[in-house]
Amino acid sequence: MKISARNQLKGTIAGIAEGAVNGVVAIDLGSTQVKADITMEAIEELGLKEGMDAVAIVKASSVMFAAGAERIQGISARNQIAGTIVSVKEGAVNGHVTIETAEGARIKGSITNEAIEELGLAEGGKALAIVKSTDVMVGVE
Repeated sequence: MKISARNQLKGTIAGIAEGAVNGVVAIDLGSTQVKADITMEAIEELGLKEGMDAVAIVKASSVMFAAGAERIQGISARNQIAGTIVSVKEGAVNGHVTIETAEGARIKGSITNEAIEELGLAEGGKALAIVKSTDVMVGVE
């Protein structure tokens, strides 16, 4: 199956915190983990278990960016993925920024040109891709 979501990050399930309705699935990407807040029903239907291969799926419109590589304290978004900016493409109003992690995974986000300029995002610079755990889907083969 092909999907339109730009970000498909392959990793291994590092843990599952089960709740009454939702659970949090941690997917290890190497230098970082991505956490997905999904329903317990989905966890059971997908047969998710620690150690399984899985894919964290995120739409580009759900990715926020911060300049620099230091984690930001005091925000609720659980996923802060550090990388190097490999591409900045501005459009009429919005642009696409792509970072690459230490392992070579690429994360693309769609943000305004104004944000690109105010944050000083440019190729070769360091940035954090920030994603709420509720914006992460989990896929398995």
